[in-house]
Amino acid sequence: MSSPEKSHPHHPSHSSPGNSPLRLVFWETTAGCNLECIHCRRLDVSHELMKNDLSTQQAFFLVDSILEAGNPILILSGGEPLYRPDIIDIASYAVKHGLNVALATNGTLIDSLMAQKIVNSGIRRVSISIDGADVSTHDHFRQQQGSLSRALEGYHQLKALGMSMQINCTLTKHNTHQKETIYQMALDLGADALHFFMLVPVGCGVQIAETNMLSASEYEAILNWIYERSLENKIQLKPTCVPHYLRIKKQRDAQKGISSSAPTQGMHSLTKGCLAGTSVCFISHTGEVFPCGYLPVTSGNILKASFKDIWNNSNIFNQLRDSSLLEGKCGICEFNRVCMGCRARAFYTTGNFMAEEPYCEYKPQKLR
Repeated sequence: MSSPEKSHPHHPSHSSPGNSPLRLVFWETTAGCNLECIHCRRLDVSHELMKNDLSTQQAFFLVDSILEAGNPILILSGGEPLYRPDIIDIASYAVKHGLNVALATNGTLIDSLMAQKIVNSGIRRVSISIDGADVSTHDHFRQQQGSLSRALEGYHQLKALGMSMQINCTLTKHNTHQKETIYQMALDLGADALHFFMLVPVGCGVQIAETNMLSASEYEAILNWIYERSLENKIQLKPTCVPHYLRIKKQRDAQKGISSSAPTQGMHSLTKGCLAGTSVCFISHTGEVFPCGYLPVTSGNILKASFKDIWNNSNIFNQLRDSSLLEGKCGICEFNRVCMGCRARAFYTTGNFMAEEPYCEYKPQKLR
């Protein structure tokens, strides 16, 4: 990950730090993982724990640092977080000190004993990734035979103990034809939430962007399908890494005469499209702080600078909090404050994270 602090001229932010409460912190607990998913945000995934992963004591320090900046939900992700033998100790420490903690896992390492440890730690929700409605689709995407059956076994172990369960699914050309089946699968499994992720070209995702990336018109169709399913109110349904869903939601709500009010707390809130650097941040396995896990521009390291200071005063974060700095059609779009466009896709396409969202087909009124 690079550190282009000068990637965009600095301008005073229109939003003060007090207007950017920290809501979600994603921590890459390790780059080690037992799978080799073709869309992984990393290129250097190892089947062993990484020597430069934060130590247990450094992880405790990270938790303390986060609490100095706010009271967000802490999502323990990876790699595969269950690769860390101390992950339960870390989760318990965070819970004990007042953080709501969630676990994002591929689910394949969860047996009955691990499921009980996860529940006992005080973790509030576990998300398990399901990237296909059948064995061949999921296992090919995750690059390991048997990964779907083991993920579902881990899911059932936790569900039986009363854990709040979430299914994450990355939609690309390989599985969009299965979206209805995956939606029904989540309902049949009794999941509390289903989050659909859209591919962001970073890490291994760059290598499959040409073959798997959805077009702007395909995104539009899928997001309208998600909107229709959300009206059924059968499950918490949320698209992730597609900020223009908020524009579609506002348009469709207006057509239907539905109030656009939405929950403002928790992992299911739909307050704004791109939350990178405004309500959300990502901390790497070495302590580097990024606006999100897909935007490779670091604002500092928690071992070298105060996390609170990075969150409140980072030049990069302050740029992302100022919608007047958006360029291209995003800069003149009437929906830009609720959408912002995906800053990571803009960076992938142009090298400028304030450029226009390249996978949105909407034409702002000023361009008509």
